[in-house]
Amino acid sequence: MTPAAATRPIKVLLVEDNPGDARLIFDLLREASGEFDVQRVDRLESALDQVGRAVVDAVLLDLALPDSRGLETLARARQSALDKPIIVISGLDDEDIALEAVRAGAQDYVFKGRIEGRGLARVIRHAIERKRLEDALRRSEERYRLLFDSGPHPMWVHDTDTLRFLTVNDAAVRQYGYTREEFLTMTIEQILLPEDVDSRGLEPVGISRHRKKDGTLIDVEVTRYTLQFEGRRAAMVLAQDVTERHLLELQLRQAQKMEAVGRLAGGIAHDFNNLLTAIFGYSDLLAEELPTASPAHEDIKEIRNAATRAAALTRQLLAFSRQQVLQPVVLNMNDVIQNVETLLRRLLGDDIELETHLAPDLGNTKADAGQLEQVIMNLAVNARDAMPTGGKLTIETANLPLSGDYAAAHRPVLPGDYVMLAVSDSGVGMDETVKTRLFEPFFTTKEAARGTGLGLATVYGIVKQSGGYIWVYSEPGHGATFKVYLPRVNVPIDQVKKAAPTGGTLGGTETILLAEDDELLRPLARELLVRLGYRVLDAANAAAALELARAHPGDIHLLVSDVVMRGQSGLQLARQLAARRPQMKVLYMSGYTDEAIVRHGLLDPGKNFLQKPFTPAVLAQKVRDVLDAT
Repeated sequence: MTPAAATRPIKVLLVEDNPGDARLIFDLLREASGEFDVQRVDRLESALDQVGRAVVDAVLLDLALPDSRGLETLARARQSALDKPIIVISGLDDEDIALEAVRAGAQDYVFKGRIEGRGLARVIRHAIERKRLEDALRRSEERYRLLFDSGPHPMWVHDTDTLRFLTVNDAAVRQYGYTREEFLTMTIEQILLPEDVDSRGLEPVGISRHRKKDGTLIDVEVTRYTLQFEGRRAAMVLAQDVTERHLLELQLRQAQKMEAVGRLAGGIAHDFNNLLTAIFGYSDLLAEELPTASPAHEDIKEIRNAATRAAALTRQLLAFSRQQVLQPVVLNMNDVIQNVETLLRRLLGDDIELETHLAPDLGNTKADAGQLEQVIMNLAVNARDAMPTGGKLTIETANLPLSGDYAAAHRPVLPGDYVMLAVSDSGVGMDETVKTRLFEPFFTTKEAARGTGLGLATVYGIVKQSGGYIWVYSEPGHGATFKVYLPRVNVPIDQVKKAAPTGGTLGGTETILLAEDDELLRPLARELLVRLGYRVLDAANAAAALELARAHPGDIHLLVSDVVMRGQSGLQLARQLAARRPQMKVLYMSGYTDEAIVRHGLLDPGKNFLQKPFTPAVLAQKVRDVLDAT
């Protein structure tokens, strides 16, 4: 009973058609000191009506009534008084009938010939308490069943001796592909991998692998609780699918590793480019001073060849680390492919068939045309090496809107409209181990002396720096497809401006302010510019350059500045000088760039840039181009 019910008499409905028996029960319960308030009816229909209209705590029910007899009486009473405890009172002292009545839902069975006051009161109180506990247990089981069946993660209960499934929830049915009926004919061994089963036939708590009905393997995090279920020793298992989480963790670790290697590679490339610029410069100066017939010219040529190969490696490192300067324009991918198609056919050779499928309505994208050509060439070379006995290379383009569902499955892709470049080969393909390391710098499956392992790392860097994504699809023996997605832009193609003619001379008499903090490179750059006839003011940092500019009484026609210097950057220096010398032009140079001039790896439009390493001839041409530009 509830606390409120305990403050009033227990309402008992007596269903008894025999007046003598009814009087006896009234007298017996009266001895219970007013604890019971008894109402009597002599028909089942009257009892059912009373239960529906009045407060009733317990029902004393005779099975032999004028309008109903036997266990049918109990069945009808139970239909209308499901939440009331029913105690059968009968003149039949028959244990079998008593047992049947209890099984049919009666709380107790009392033989009229053995009724005594305190005993009957005790039976009623116990019946009410048992009914309350049964109802509480039923509600608890209903809540458990609701939570179990509607839980978002797969759950089941299995017998710990036979390992047979005893019950499964809806999420398990959806996740594993088996019907509930199929599950209940199986054991847990049928979804486990042999190596994940312990000596008892159970899977360990923690991370495990399960096999779905279609054979797909998933990673799951297993939590197990022991319990008694329908009289058996059992275990309840929660199996949370963590396959996607593991994939995201793997992608994060890969991205962190690539980022760390990229920062290291970018720093090395920057310093190395300064050294290579000095090698190019001093080699050319030395060559000019040597007699034409000197055999040392061949040695200098080999020095320059080695420096050129080293410069190519540093460009790849910068591309991978996303620290190179891109000069993006609005372009059409089809035009880029057609520009390199002839070169590609020569590169691939006669034993590889090249086929292109270019979308006629392909949208535009914003990227560096030269870097996109490098992406196509590197992917083609990679495909060629995967087809040592020949095959087919297919290049396709298409407009593709990437949905939210696709983005969710290919993080960190953002949904939107993209231009797709797909490069597919019929080669040897790759397994999962190779695919996970494919874009790592210096990782290669080729034998020694065939490639540096930077080709695909370079592709990865260029695509990411261009704001795009790259995915690879491959299986051993089934070739590979690389898909590059670059954001689509709804603006017309940029027209490439031609450089102004130099008039045949690369020298001049203008005044140039040179700001370079590299002690090896600054004197070289000064000497090269002086030899070309320019007047040069050189400074080791931005502060010194500002002081030289203040002290110089005449015009300064051009600032040539390294981008990254100790203290202020080249861009900050140029901004301060522009306030006093608005007509002064600026040429930036660097082995890599920083966020001051390059946002997300893209050079701001209108900025003149000279990529290190450069030769004296390139420096002379670039300086003259900037000075002559209108």
